[in-house]
Amino acid sequence: MSLQLIETRRIPAQAWRNGGGSTHELFTWPAGATPDSWQMRVSVAEITRDGPFSVYEGVDRWFAVVDGAGVVLTLPDGRHMLDPQSPPVRFDGGLAPHCSLNHRDTRDLNLMVRRDQGRGSMLRVKNDDEWLSSATLRAVYVAEPLTLQIDDADAAQLPAHTLAVSTYARRQRWRVRGDSDTPAAWWIEFEPRASP
Repeated sequence: MSLQLIETRRIPAQAWRNGGGSTHELFTWPAGATPDSWQMRVSVAEITRDGPFSVYEGVDRWFAVVDGAGVVLTLPDGRHMLDPQSPPVRFDGGLAPHCSLNHRDTRDLNLMVRRDQGRGSMLRVKNDDEWLSSATLRAVYVAEPLTLQIDDADAAQLPAHTLAVSTYARRQRWRVRGDSDTPAAWWIEFEPRASP
C-alpha cells in the first residue's frame, strides 16, 4: 500500500492575482505536471473577499467549504449557499461563478478534472461508512484529526487539514473514524481516460 500524506500547512500559499485569496496546490496528476498539463488537481483555498472565480474551460470542478462561515456561489441554475456541512457542488469550470462570503473569511476544498482526460468525483464522508471504488487514484481530505482505515486496518492517523492520496487504491475498502457522526472529511477519486 502506497499512501502519500500532504499537510496543507506545509504547502506554500499562492496569492490570487485578483487579491481575493490564496491557494495551496496539494496534488496534481500526473506527478510533475505543469500548470497547463495536469489532468486533475486538488487544492485548498482561503477566500478573503467577494469576487468571481477564474475561468477553466473544459474542466469539471467540485467545491466544498471546509471551515469558516461559508459562501454563496452564483451559477446559472441559481444561488448555492454553502457551509462546512453542505455537500460539494459540481459545476462547469468555464462558468466562473461569483462567490460571496458570509461575513468572514472561509477555507474551501477544490477538485478540478479536465473532462477530456478522465472522470472524478468528490463526496462528503459519513462516519464509519465504507467507501468502495474502482478508481485508480483515491484520496481523502480531512479538516479535523481522523483515522483512515483501509481494508479494516488502521492505515494512517491524519492531522487536521491533510490530504491522503493513493494511486494503488482500486477496490480497497476505505473508511474514516472519528468522534462525531459527521466528520469534516471528503472522499476524492479520479480515473484517467484510457489511451486509444
